[in-house]
Amino acid sequence: MPSRLRARLRTTLTAGAVLTAAAALPGPAQAQPAAAAPLFEEQVLFKASQDPGYACFRIPTVVQTTKGTLLAFAEGRVLNCGDATDIDIVLKRSTDGGRTWGPLQVVNDGAGDTHGNPTPVVDRDTGRILLAETYNTGRPDSEHCDVPCDRVPHLQHSDDDGVTWSTPRDLSPQILPSHWNSWYATGPVHGIQLTQGAHAGRLVFGVNTETWDGNRVTANHAALILSDDGGTTWRVGATDSWPLSADGTFRQKPSEISMTERSDGTILVSGREQEGTDLGHRSQVLSSDGGETYKGTFEALPDLYAPQVQGATLRLGDRLLLACPGDPDRRRTMMIRSSYDDGETWDSVDRGTVVTRDWSGYSDLVHISGSTVGLMYEAGTADARDEIRFTRFNEEWLTPRRGADPTTTDRALLAPEASVLGGASTTAGVLNNGISFDGTDDAVRLPYREELQLGSGDFTASLWFRYTAASGEQPLLWMGGVGTSQPQVWLRAEPEGKRVRGLISTREGVRTVNTAAVATNGAYNDGKWHHLALRRGDGQLTLFIDGTAISTEDVPGSVSRNSPFGVHIGQRMDSRAFFTGALDEVRVWDMALSDAEIEQVRLTHTGPWFGNVLWLPMDQVTAAR
Repeated sequence: MPSRLRARLRTTLTAGAVLTAAAALPGPAQAQPAAAAPLFEEQVLFKASQDPGYACFRIPTVVQTTKGTLLAFAEGRVLNCGDATDIDIVLKRSTDGGRTWGPLQVVNDGAGDTHGNPTPVVDRDTGRILLAETYNTGRPDSEHCDVPCDRVPHLQHSDDDGVTWSTPRDLSPQILPSHWNSWYATGPVHGIQLTQGAHAGRLVFGVNTETWDGNRVTANHAALILSDDGGTTWRVGATDSWPLSADGTFRQKPSEISMTERSDGTILVSGREQEGTDLGHRSQVLSSDGGETYKGTFEALPDLYAPQVQGATLRLGDRLLLACPGDPDRRRTMMIRSSYDDGETWDSVDRGTVVTRDWSGYSDLVHISGSTVGLMYEAGTADARDEIRFTRFNEEWLTPRRGADPTTTDRALLAPEASVLGGASTTAGVLNNGISFDGTDDAVRLPYREELQLGSGDFTASLWFRYTAASGEQPLLWMGGVGTSQPQVWLRAEPEGKRVRGLISTREGVRTVNTAAVATNGAYNDGKWHHLALRRGDGQLTLFIDGTAISTEDVPGSVSRNSPFGVHIGQRMDSRAFFTGALDEVRVWDMALSDAEIEQVRLTHTGPWFGNVLWLPMDQVTAAR
């Protein structure tokens, strides 16, 4: 009988004997075991200054072997931090659950070329560790690989717990179809072995590839790679392919996919969304046949805020974990977010657990024991590529699951109620009540609806505001993304600049970003109610303050494309600024109201019903039920 099975049986029998004895004893009920204390421990695992011979370490991934050893892989970049330079695959081992680590060892020497994208998967039937990886010709500078890039998949294995490794073998004949002739990337994140159903024991990892027609990339593919014989042979399984559109864009471009076996045996496949025109930087799809096919296509998650970056998923009991930066624009603020419904929905950033507010990038997750998890991620105080950290935490350290938030009514047609965050409460408004915001964490956030996308068309936004703040950015209404390259619409007060400003950023074509802004002459921070409206129409972007219009030339393109998408009242989309004051009667129409209609809204608080996609009277906050 295997020793691990004997140990489990001993534990089970001992526990059973104790329970039986306890049940026979008279007296008060036995005390419940104390809850585990929160655990958070962190150390720098790879860093150029502590691991000589390398200029940079990137692309972390980690697995636990059948002997309980943690194997932490990374790319050791010899010359610089470029993606196509001289790159080795390196490894550190831990035999004590990630508390301490052995010395760096080179698993695969690039010898001037790029040997990267380490993607390990453990066969728990045999103990063998498989390591998929990708090769391409290296270059001496820090530029990207030429397109088409000569990327080729390889595989190594270890049968001695990661101490030594086999000679790499070329997997191209098995998993590199002829039309995948440009970019090709394994992982980069751990693969999985299925545990349930007809395909239990199957090994699965992900790849992202592209097709080249001799002139340009014409298609993107996100696929699962399968083995049913312990990694001896592999084949291409589920594949989602997206063609290049006539305008040179992709609707979706999923890449760098992470897999998790759900409680029902279905595989949840989560990916980075790279420059697709659909809203969102994360996308996902399911496979219910062991990775043979996908149930549909990847679908973007517009309100799962993240930058364009690889992320990692892991099942921990009844919840799924997602490791990924929480800033929707920049690679910073590493977070752990949870799903309690097998990945159907994910925690918003205000419900997630912040690991660090430093710069942070790629990551991987590994289950260590019990409720303890390991997180390996890129991070730095100046750059996300400064170092690779390893964090040990347990479920008790994670932010507890929060109940429903208070709400306020959205009177737009068929609109659900909006969430009220941070304790925002009602105050005397310009019409009945308004909602006051404390400038710290108060906000109103709308659940995502397609109707809130204003696209390339005309629109009008209207609200009342009152504040006295003399400094700080004071966001009033935010729709869309954030940063200098994401489509967005916002209204905010800037008291230090003595103005109230409206701005739109648009995307046109593949990469063109256009911006138009219009501002008042004055901060209007006198503590009185003021009416503000922003209109896009007739080739103009016009800001109305208390009935006075200020206009500038409009710019072409969509205000809702590519980026994560959120609608916030009193808060920047990236949570880096909050409003201090009160707001009332927030409305948005997907059309340009006339001057007379905007004046009617200001004077009578009425306006057209049709085209009204957002209408927050802000007159009550209802406690969660």
